[in-house]
Amino acid sequence: MTETITHGPGAPSTGATDGPPAELVLDGATLAARQTAYAARLGTGALRARLADGSADRMRASVELKNSLIDEQIPIYGVTTGFGDSCIRQISPDKAHDLQRNLVLYHLNGTGPAAAPAVARAAMLIRANSVSRGPSAIRPEVVEQLLEHVHRGILPLIPERGSLGASGDLVPLCYVAASLIGEGDVWHDGRIRPALDALLEEGLDPVLLEPKEGLALINGTSFTAAYGVHAAWDARELAFIAELSTALTLEALHGNASAFHPFVHGNKPHPGQVVSASNVRALLHGSRLATDFEQILIRRERLEGRGYVRLTEADRIQDKYSVRCAPQIVGVLRDTLNWVEQWLGVEINSSSDNPLFDPSDGGLHLGGNFYAGHVGQAMDSLKIAVAGLADLLDRQLELVVDEKFNEGLPPNLIVAREEQDPQAGLHHGFKGMQIAASAITAEALKQANPASVFSRSTEAHNQDKVSMGTIAARDARTINGLVREVAAIHLLALAQAVELRGIDKASPAIRAVHSLLREHSEFVERDRRLDRDVNAVIELIETGALRRAVGLSDEDFLGGKEIADVVAA
Repeated sequence: MTETITHGPGAPSTGATDGPPAELVLDGATLAARQTAYAARLGTGALRARLADGSADRMRASVELKNSLIDEQIPIYGVTTGFGDSCIRQISPDKAHDLQRNLVLYHLNGTGPAAAPAVARAAMLIRANSVSRGPSAIRPEVVEQLLEHVHRGILPLIPERGSLGASGDLVPLCYVAASLIGEGDVWHDGRIRPALDALLEEGLDPVLLEPKEGLALINGTSFTAAYGVHAAWDARELAFIAELSTALTLEALHGNASAFHPFVHGNKPHPGQVVSASNVRALLHGSRLATDFEQILIRRERLEGRGYVRLTEADRIQDKYSVRCAPQIVGVLRDTLNWVEQWLGVEINSSSDNPLFDPSDGGLHLGGNFYAGHVGQAMDSLKIAVAGLADLLDRQLELVVDEKFNEGLPPNLIVAREEQDPQAGLHHGFKGMQIAASAITAEALKQANPASVFSRSTEAHNQDKVSMGTIAARDARTINGLVREVAAIHLLALAQAVELRGIDKASPAIRAVHSLLREHSEFVERDRRLDRDVNAVIELIETGALRRAVGLSDEDFLGGKEIADVVAA
């Protein structure tokens, strides 16, 4: 059955809980990265996930095979043997149940802050989808209980740190398994509480794990992939924000929009670059602030027989790279996202635990699908592309606030005052904001160092080569957050700049964005604290509110539409 997310009119926006619940059908084959991120951001009660028809039969078939092999008293890794390097120690079948519970308990040693609820939700959905393929030898009733936890908002508190990304996410996913058996703490009903208390209140019984089921729950890449799908969603949101910022920068600087002409990008047709340029053009549609090459030619000073003329800054025939080359920069991120989401799609639709059982021929297969190398490589690449946006936006901000480059705007975007005004010389506008943006940009660029190259041999040299995919994915999350902060500062400066230019001359899309920004941040008449304004705009970016302001809904975004598609329609 094909995976679907369905919702009626007025479906809840990201994080909302009102409206009809979305339905996510898990078949282990068709779950998409973007749909997973979207579904995981829906609030408690707004999402109903279930196993697809046929999944339960596949799962029961592998359980039957597992049980028959246990009866033969052969060594089955992680079922009737110890784990990892301890696989040479075989136990009798009557000990197999206790082994699974101990597996969960001895991995409850994670550190660091708890993962966000949306990450926990995504990890639970991805784990359920992965084992729904069938070969993991876990009962469908266990997975249905896991999905019931998602629906009722019983979310495990999962420490971020402790996973090598091989052998899967043992430590963090143990907190998912622990909540199922009534151990550990969960987030439920608006507070942190013991998992067992939450289960009792909801009328749910703790799961009694059968052989292999603890391993099936924790020996996979679902926690890494959860961070990955959210990082990809947020990065795609930031690609739009970078294009929006570029359009605003062009208006603020009376920039030359000819660099975004389809002819230019058709002659270097990287798909992401073409889309990015098209989006900027769409955002500028109707602008009377941005200029183009033809207008510059009309107004420029003529040679009129002279051998040399120095054009004014206003007649500069092309802009600096941070404006002119924006599609070539944002386009790299867009094209990176395309293959990153493809790799994530394969990962979240894979059986990523060990061993696997093949009922078709009675086969027991030992392997290493728990190795999150693809996710690690994807996230390290995504980190670099997203961090580049921070650098791009920071450079654009410099052009807007610096009176040497901002085409006649006041220095630091302060309100111009007469010399005799008592307030003259006292205000510095966005000078401090630029300093903060540069500091945050440096932090984002530093964070872009690859994590996947830092493999460490561990667990008695059994896990002697590991992916570090979880760290890479968490880094991608962190960089997205830093770039949001830079973007928020830049957008506030740009709102000030276009208002100084004359907001009535801005394009309709830019006016809509400016109006939303002004609901959260007033025009800066004099020096004042702006940290609260920055935080408000960060939230507008993170929740997609700015994207929706120009007509690109969550449903359109989920379906792959761009602002250029909306404007064309």
